Amino acid sequence: MDKQYQPKSIEHKWLSFWERFQAPKQEGPSFSVILPPPNVTGVLHMGHLLAYTLQDFLVRQKRMEGFRALFLPGTDHAGIATQSVVEQMLYKRTGKTREDFSREEFLSEIWSFKEEKQRKILQQLKQTGASLDWSRLRFTLDEQSSKAVTICFKKLFDEGLIYRGDYLVNWDPHLQTALSDDEVEYEEESSHLWYIRYPIEKSEDHLVVATTRPETLLGDAAVAVHPEDARFQSLIGKSVRLPLQNRLIPIIADSYVDPLFGSGCVKITPAHDENDHQIGRAHGLSQINIMTKAGTINEKGAPFTGLSMQEARKSVLEALRKENLLEKTEPHTLRVGRSYRSKAKIEPYLSKQWFIRMEPFKKGLIDVVKNGEVTLFPKSREQTYLHWIENLRDWCISRQLVWGHPIPIWHSKSDPDAFLCADEEGIPEEVQKNPENWEQDPDVLDTWFSSALWPLSTLGWPESTQDLKDFYPTSILVTGHDILFFWVARMIMMGKYLTGKAPFHRAFVHGLIYGKSYWREEGGMQAYLSEDERRLYDQGEKALPPDIHSKWEKMSKSKGNVIDPLEVIEQYGTDAIRLSLLSSMNSSGQIDLDTRRFQEQRNFINKIWNSARFVFGSIDDLKIKKGIDPDLLTLEDHAILLKVNELIEKVEGYIENCSLEKSAQELYNFYWKTFCSLYIETSKPYLRQESPKDVRQNKQTLLAILLNCLIRLLHPAIPFITEEIFQTLKKRFSLLPKTTCPYLEDLRISLEKEGCIVAPYPKPLQVPYLDESATAKMQFLQEIVYQLRNIRGDMNIPSREKIDLWVEITDLSLSMEDPLWTILPALVPLGKIEAKERPTESFGAAFATPSATFFVPLSDQLLAKEKKRWDKEEEKARSLQKRLTEKLRNPQFLENAPRKIVEEHQEMLKKVHVSLEEIEKKRKQWL
Repeated sequence: MDKQYQPKSIEHKWLSFWERFQAPKQEGPSFSVILPPPNVTGVLHMGHLLAYTLQDFLVRQKRMEGFRALFLPGTDHAGIATQSVVEQMLYKRTGKTREDFSREEFLSEIWSFKEEKQRKILQQLKQTGASLDWSRLRFTLDEQSSKAVTICFKKLFDEGLIYRGDYLVNWDPHLQTALSDDEVEYEEESSHLWYIRYPIEKSEDHLVVATTRPETLLGDAAVAVHPEDARFQSLIGKSVRLPLQNRLIPIIADSYVDPLFGSGCVKITPAHDENDHQIGRAHGLSQINIMTKAGTINEKGAPFTGLSMQEARKSVLEALRKENLLEKTEPHTLRVGRSYRSKAKIEPYLSKQWFIRMEPFKKGLIDVVKNGEVTLFPKSREQTYLHWIENLRDWCISRQLVWGHPIPIWHSKSDPDAFLCADEEGIPEEVQKNPENWEQDPDVLDTWFSSALWPLSTLGWPESTQDLKDFYPTSILVTGHDILFFWVARMIMMGKYLTGKAPFHRAFVHGLIYGKSYWREEGGMQAYLSEDERRLYDQGEKALPPDIHSKWEKMSKSKGNVIDPLEVIEQYGTDAIRLSLLSSMNSSGQIDLDTRRFQEQRNFINKIWNSARFVFGSIDDLKIKKGIDPDLLTLEDHAILLKVNELIEKVEGYIENCSLEKSAQELYNFYWKTFCSLYIETSKPYLRQESPKDVRQNKQTLLAILLNCLIRLLHPAIPFITEEIFQTLKKRFSLLPKTTCPYLEDLRISLEKEGCIVAPYPKPLQVPYLDESATAKMQFLQEIVYQLRNIRGDMNIPSREKIDLWVEITDLSLSMEDPLWTILPALVPLGKIEAKERPTESFGAAFATPSATFFVPLSDQLLAKEKKRWDKEEEKARSLQKRLTEKLRNPQFLENAPRKIVEEHQEMLKKVHVSLEEIEKKRKQWL
């Protein structure tokens, strides 16, 4: 093995080696994971790598357990996101908008963009170490997906679950498309409540209407009051004159109105507010749409035609002031909806769209979780899921885009209300006979429609394929909590509807990695800063101006707050990044990734490499001829073998409960603290022939533990280094003899496998001759080591200098003949270890355990030196304490000094008090 671990040289060779094991050909139970397809809009970010690491961990572990493990890859066409990116690119390159290209030309540009981005994404995916079955690569717009989408749409349509109608939808004026409720992100925004005077017909008086959106008064159809509000009883049924429009609108009564909000009167704009829309339908009010698809005022909003909604607000308010119709303005906080893709402010918009009726699916979506058919991890996600399902509204599935699955509906050119739905063969027969009489619906389906079929279409549905029989339902879905409703619920809905089975048994809904983003408001949209600009603010080189906003958001390339995983992999290696991500997991929705973890885990990877080199160097001449002799096992052998079994059980339990961060931490602690710092150190005297122990026995145990606790248990988390070490072991011990020792037999069976990727995952080995009391004794030993190391640190004793130890035994079950006293010098440099009752002569320090009290004798010269150092420390601390105390008692200082300076002085004084207490504690401890 090389002296240093070199990730670059090792990672490349195992990527190609693993590909031969990715297709599940062997017999046995199946385990399947369908990769949440990344959007073909750019490179992967750290959030993607987190998800793929979690999935690959589970797949590798099950593959090692002998399952037919399928990890199926694919990419998503991402209708809105991809089209938006391509439009921007084309405009920068040509100065032309989408409308300047034919539909075919524009689609050709998108397909070229998709091919280029997909190549990069797939290459990145391979670099993450994800053991995907590349022979099954899929795309959400490929032929199989298109067939599945058409057949599913037809079934829903024929059963009356898909309908078309004029409804108020969430409208993205930037992308000029409808969005479903789930695609709108809400945030609080400081705004105002404007009080506007509406003149009462045939009266000198007026009603005062409070509104947060004065620009929409151009489309008002009524003013509403509460039916029991005594202030307005006499006005119900009368009319007011609409400001700036000079048309009469009725005063109506509706219990929706909150008498305590604003003035108690609200304007009703049925075409531009969801609640107003419902009131308008109930009262038969006109639906007056004042907005164009581009988010500007149309001719019905004259004289403000052509202005954006934001511009219209300013102009309307100015006009109201001129006519003395604006009574007052109050500060008010609003919940503002933004497009989850473009970040444009959402406008309610009346338009003709296609919908899926969701009410028939509610009960099934609730039952599937309540009866345990699908288990959500963590458990807390269940309530969120159920609450959302209880409040389901119909799903708007049409999008005014070019890129996506065309809605399989053909409209009659002579009768707009007549249309035909595609059948299993595609274009309806009537359309094929008379194509000149029909035209296909211009819209495409919501991206999430095809994504909802992903677990089915990737396995061959609607055909009854062998893959579908073998791997559906899939074993587990791993995805971020942000698409619990976008995707998870809709996959369950479609899976149950089309097959009667939920598409997965478990759903692991993990948190999201967050990064800091910066933006400016430009025309109602958030314009994110470039990477160079962002870096200046991140590093504090430039003060944040008032027009630039910042916040922690989930990582997104469009927000400019991503960490490029390939750059980090280049610096630290893939294994270190995978382990950093695994150990960063938590049960909350937000993961603040501390980049210092990358270096920490890189150090751990190096530790694994160096310790493996030590073991290999120590067993270079080992020839395994017989099993481990139980009679020759030492205390530390018993303890480590028991600990390995305990570790395997713990890790297995964490994996079963999707607590992968706990499994990663458990493996880290065991390997570093137990295997390296304890067992390897206690083995060194035997390996150096400083002990009479059978050295071959020690080498065999070292080898067995290395393979169990390091290579196979760690492989799902850090596959590259473990595969490299496994293959090194395989070359050295290619043909091992059968033995009666469970640990060595387990080693032999493992090394017969072609690679670590298919080596058996460790199971606890039931070995009857292990002494269960060894674990407690080794814990006792570790406590002694901990205390002795603290003493050495406190006294600045050189690392190689030996100290004596006196032991006063208080537990009769412990004796000086116990093996632990022969192990102790391997862990701490010790001279003599003697049994003594409480000594009368002077000694340096003491500490007690339930079984014994320990005394450390030190030379008078060393004690005098330490006491002199403490005296200096105390003198310095008391001097600082006096200065700080005087300053903090000075009224002039307290009055004139900045608050921050005063707090810093108070904090310093607290630290001085702690330092003095520590010195006093040492004086009492050291005699």
